[in-house]
Amino acid sequence: MASEKELYISTDEEADPNSCYLQKFRLYETRSNFYMIGRDKNRTIWRVLKIDRLEPSELHILEDCTTYSEIECYDLLRRIHEGNQCTGGLTFVTTCYGIVGFIKFLGPYYMLLITKRRKIGAISGHTIYAIAKSEMIPIPNSTVRSKMAYSKNENRYKKLLGTVDLTKDFFFSYSYHVMRSLQKNLCDNKTGESLYETMFVWNEFLTRGIRNNLKNTLWTVALAYGFFKQVKLSVSGRDFNLTLIARRSRHFAGTRYLKRGVNEKGRVANDVETEQIVFEDSPKGCSMQISSVVQNRGSIPLFWSQETSRLNIKPDIILSKKDPNYEATRLHFENLVKRYGNPILILNLIKTRERKPRETILRAEFANALRFINKSLTVENHLRFLHWDLHRHSTSKATNVLAQLGKVAEYALNVTGIFYCQITPSLKPEGLLNCSYYEENSASKCSTDNISSGNEHCFDLEKEDSNGCGSGDASGDHHVKPPTFQRGVLRSNCIDCLDRTNVAQYAHGLGALGRQLHALGLLDSPIINLDNPLAEDLMALYETMGDTLALQYGGSAAHNKIFSERRGQWKAATQSQEFFRTIQRFYSNTCMDPEKQNAINVFLGYFQPQPGKPELWELDSDQHHNVGWHVPKLAEENIRSFIKRSLSDGNIICERDSTEVTTGVSNEEPLSGKLHGGNTGLSESTPEMSSCESDMSYCRFTPSMSRRQLFKDVLEDQCPESNHICYDDHGDACTCSNFLDVDWLSSSGNSCEEEIYERSITSLSSENVVDGLKLDTTTSTSESNPSMREREQNGREITHDDTRGAFSESFSNWVTHGAILLH
Repeated sequence: MASEKELYISTDEEADPNSCYLQKFRLYETRSNFYMIGRDKNRTIWRVLKIDRLEPSELHILEDCTTYSEIECYDLLRRIHEGNQCTGGLTFVTTCYGIVGFIKFLGPYYMLLITKRRKIGAISGHTIYAIAKSEMIPIPNSTVRSKMAYSKNENRYKKLLGTVDLTKDFFFSYSYHVMRSLQKNLCDNKTGESLYETMFVWNEFLTRGIRNNLKNTLWTVALAYGFFKQVKLSVSGRDFNLTLIARRSRHFAGTRYLKRGVNEKGRVANDVETEQIVFEDSPKGCSMQISSVVQNRGSIPLFWSQETSRLNIKPDIILSKKDPNYEATRLHFENLVKRYGNPILILNLIKTRERKPRETILRAEFANALRFINKSLTVENHLRFLHWDLHRHSTSKATNVLAQLGKVAEYALNVTGIFYCQITPSLKPEGLLNCSYYEENSASKCSTDNISSGNEHCFDLEKEDSNGCGSGDASGDHHVKPPTFQRGVLRSNCIDCLDRTNVAQYAHGLGALGRQLHALGLLDSPIINLDNPLAEDLMALYETMGDTLALQYGGSAAHNKIFSERRGQWKAATQSQEFFRTIQRFYSNTCMDPEKQNAINVFLGYFQPQPGKPELWELDSDQHHNVGWHVPKLAEENIRSFIKRSLSDGNIICERDSTEVTTGVSNEEPLSGKLHGGNTGLSESTPEMSSCESDMSYCRFTPSMSRRQLFKDVLEDQCPESNHICYDDHGDACTCSNFLDVDWLSSSGNSCEEEIYERSITSLSSENVVDGLKLDTTTSTSESNPSMREREQNGREITHDDTRGAFSESFSNWVTHGAILLH
């Protein structure tokens, strides 16, 4: 077994036939078939794909296994044209750059194509693209389509799918696996279909049919969704490339109030992996250094929700009583361990003090869940957590929030490390994906099996760089630096995982950038001060990413008050901006999100229309704590009112599978099993399963207790009395952190001693914590009695159309497209 410092890279890339990437395509049609001609970048490999156009409702695709030259390919097209002269011959349809997938509603199949692309960056020679234009083409010919009985809802589904704008925030690459981190791409050489099954490929469902048919992915592109931005910066007179990538999970995907918390399979809402890649351009023939750091954000992994309200801009938080043993929470953290390894560090930024308990309900229950799960783990594999009220500290003039978060980032980076490696000149761009390293890590173990059969000739990074362009001293003693690896991850969250979370991720990114530039030899120290111009450049990048992710999930740009204050922006301008973004988000959540959620469900295949069955827009409101599939048998007359609209993978049930009940997780090895060499947590491509569905009792709160010091790596049940404690039903205490000294973190005077729940919280009743199958909740004080009486008099709820009609068209366009409201 080789050591983890040995990174082997294939130098015989040409010998592997799978290294061929078709990048440009031309689509032709006859009356009976589509013919797609694909070629590689160098115009040396030409392939042919045939799609049947005579079948009205089935998809038949055939691939010619012959590899043609350009002349042979055009000769083939000439002969096809001559053979179809009697029916109109062969005609050109469009040029395209990859197949996004195939989809069927109630009528024929449609093919989604990328017809224009634009370059947005490159990683180690691999070009990354965004979609500039796409097209949806029906498969059957016009004669066949004219004989089909079109449903009136067919066009509505087409229009709904069209609201998923492929030209915004989707990105792909032919030769680089954008759905995986740099370290994972170097860890193993996964290729083909297995990559499409990972959680960050959004067209997995759309490409499933062609992939299963052809057993390859030559004709399709894997789309990631989120954010990609690459900029060139300079430090000490040397340029370097900084790439920021956010990958949004397709599991439990959706909009702000329609996707909250966790589902039965351990998937959380707004699950986003953020990767920061730094590399320096090097002359041709010289080695290149590259580094990356990954962090994670995601909704609090409990069963909770918020009902959208047109009368309350801050709806009550509803905590479900369905998971007393936190099985879904445990599944979520098992998945994180599977993806990133141990340790998992949790930064919880929600409020700890409120006049009316909202966020504090989740704060206490999350702390109880972490304590409960940690009881089954050994000390070294404990989930390490820090509860830190970012909102309260940001309003205190005595607290420098970014400096405090920088301390958390410093600790996290010391624990997890960063990924760094040096790529040798013998490595071609495509060869980056044919690498493998050996790492003795139970969460991400690699072996010689990961090296493809064409890798007999490998390059040892520990050996001398004969080109003399690598790192070394002036005497010519040039050696390649050994790689380092990231183990574990920092997981940040607030309520929406948008605004506060983005500030925390920026602080972590700034700490990581210093270490990355230090590893590349561009900085003498791994520390970058907040006053450094690089900190300002990075802040702008994270602010842009935060706005993009917030628009996707929340419907408006992010609240960037802390960033604005840091830049010295006029306070009144900041307040005005925050106000308008609040209104924009409120309007989007109440009026636009249901349709947006429907479009996501259709695109991801979580709802598939069937003739004679309820349509997507006829299903009830999307609240995962009130799921129809908990009841194994549903009467036909109640199916429309009981099945919920969107949950997660496969959870939107049509009548054909409404009687199926997903099995529990009793056969799944728990998180603690990993301590003994097990590794059975949910991976990115593991088939999902539901967890327990029993009721649970709600947590309790207690007012102030006596003060205590928090020490690093101290177990909760071994700690002395706490100054800030919440209790579960067994009376066990939960602390602010089990890995950081909070008094040290808040050395400016905002210590954990201040984080005390007000006595009003102790009067919290079970009315705020509802049963998993109960729809009606106690109305909040903000939803006043007159409004309730008005609803009773009207005899109905205000509909989305009613609400939207109350706003002007310019206001609606501003919310939808993010344009300027006032000119």
